[in-house]
Amino acid sequence: MPSMPNFPAGPTLPVIDLSSADDPAKRSAFHRALHDAAHDVGFFHLTGHGISDAETARLLALTKAFFALPEADRLAVSNLNSPHFRGYTRIGHELTGGRSDWRDQLDIGAERDAIAVGPGDPAYLWLEGPNQWPAALPELRTAVLAWQERLAAVAHRLLRALLTAVGAPADFFDEAFADRPHLHTKLIRYPGSAPSGTGQGVGAHKDYGFLTLLLQDDVGGLQVRQGDGFLDVPPLPGAFVVNLGELLEIATEGYLSATDHRVVSPPGAVERYSVPFFYNPRLDAVVDTVPGPYLRHAPGIAHDAANPLHAEYGRNELKGWIRAHPQVALRHHRELVAG
Repeated sequence: MPSMPNFPAGPTLPVIDLSSADDPAKRSAFHRALHDAAHDVGFFHLTGHGISDAETARLLALTKAFFALPEADRLAVSNLNSPHFRGYTRIGHELTGGRSDWRDQLDIGAERDAIAVGPGDPAYLWLEGPNQWPAALPELRTAVLAWQERLAAVAHRLLRALLTAVGAPADFFDEAFADRPHLHTKLIRYPGSAPSGTGQGVGAHKDYGFLTLLLQDDVGGLQVRQGDGFLDVPPLPGAFVVNLGELLEIATEGYLSATDHRVVSPPGAVERYSVPFFYNPRLDAVVDTVPGPYLRHAPGIAHDAANPLHAEYGRNELKGWIRAHPQVALRHHRELVAG
């Protein structure tokens, strides 16, 4: 079984400066720090990524503008309309751990045509298809798709550095990401405390894929599991919060950590905005074990009957969507929902 996260002293996450990878004098220390953050914690702050403050401010402004639209405009792009799980989810209509999350969101993927899914085809092919864009905010489409391309480049560079840090070939996953990578962005609003007082902005979970790069505003609320409790992750100006997903844990036989995390609802009527970006390979990519000397220290994959892990990326991803959005699944994919 993988060990629990071993956080550094002090109430914070490691800070990794990606620009140090370009400096021969700092490269070895950079790889050591990246290794320790990914192996011991599974979460870290990423600086030196090349995304400007102006770019992040623009995206957060557009995120707030979307949630400021009249409800009718947001519901016009409801994810209930989409067999691809794209679009707007109303507050309380996403589930984590079987309980409602107190947030609303807009799910956006790579802009592609739907695949004709026939009998015998893997059901995860439904996860690829067109997005839904609000007619009242036309600039959102250009901005978010450009953002995905920018962050995909950062994430790919980080993934190659991470492989180098554990002594593996840097290009091991290049082929899996080369054609039709499964990019995904969420625009999220946490609208303050829920009337029930539960405090679950989003419940504790692990991400399904490879890497997540999170842009968050200055409100706070993100927490990462530490032992039997959770560590607060206050925002660090100019940094993304990075966490590793289940597929990297599978690929390294548990050596790299996919760590539980959650968001506690902000107090009262305070709103929190965040934009996670998920960097994942094409849907039919099967994750093989990453070679390297680190494997002699790999503890193996943690097996949880309530959360089976699949090495075929699309299967692991579809599992999560069906659990989180049962109304969408029942409307479009009833045959995939357990009776």
